[in-house]
Amino acid sequence: MILTSLIDNTRLNNRTDLEIERGLSIHASTMGKSILFDAGSSRAFCDNARLLGVDIKSVDAAVISHRHHDHCNGITHFLDQNSKAQVYLRECEDTNYTFKTLGFKIDVGINKQLLTKDASRMTFINQMTEILPNIFIITDLGNKYEKPEGNKYLFTGSGESCKSDTFDHELLLVINEHDGLIVFTGCAHSGVLNMIDTALNNFPNTKIKAVIGGFHLVGLPLFNSIGGTKKQIEEIGESMLNYPIDKLYTGHCTGMKAYNILKGVLGERLEYFPTGRSVSI
Repeated sequence: MILTSLIDNTRLNNRTDLEIERGLSIHASTMGKSILFDAGSSRAFCDNARLLGVDIKSVDAAVISHRHHDHCNGITHFLDQNSKAQVYLRECEDTNYTFKTLGFKIDVGINKQLLTKDASRMTFINQMTEILPNIFIITDLGNKYEKPEGNKYLFTGSGESCKSDTFDHELLLVINEHDGLIVFTGCAHSGVLNMIDTALNNFPNTKIKAVIGGFHLVGLPLFNSIGGTKKQIEEIGESMLNYPIDKLYTGHCTGMKAYNILKGVLGERLEYFPTGRSVSI
């Protein structure tokens, strides 16, 4: 498998030609298939794809991890450039998504017009589904571990009906290659450890070649604070060591402070995955 970061909060130092934004989009080339995982919030991932030699027109399937704008609003540009791929989302209630803290409130949800722009291209999943040979979407995510502290700023609904987001709009993408799994986390609002545990429970007696995506260990993004304490982040890293995982590639909502704490625990197993980076697994 070849993985390429099409959009992230940061980029490779030598690729100033690439755009960045607070968002996530990853391309995977595996087993003769081309997969897009998340689409950022604009057309930036499409523009970067061209510069990185990734053909958006040839993508066979697009998967949206959850309904926050920085992962899905760019899909409108994907639909403009690609005429064949289905776009997969988790089936959930129609609601609004909001970030709130200290009286400050912003809409962080999907542009709902995307869901009707080309309805025939949208597929809504409510159970574990093999969307292509050995490529799976999982919707039933475990809760063995605590969810991220940073979730406390995220809500659904509006006005008096506003309530804490339970993330029933989040899914897990797992690709099962002959020598192990590749697990795509999106933002891991359900908890990166829960996602790892879910993947292995669904594919027992195997290993994870790589976990890739954001881990949502940031607290308030504006201040790049960590969600929780240093000890809690270290404990997440120590728990990761107990699982059969070869590598972890992260960025976006993990946050640099939390990344550095995890790096101290995980060492060479953990690497940053900025815009423009490609890895072969």
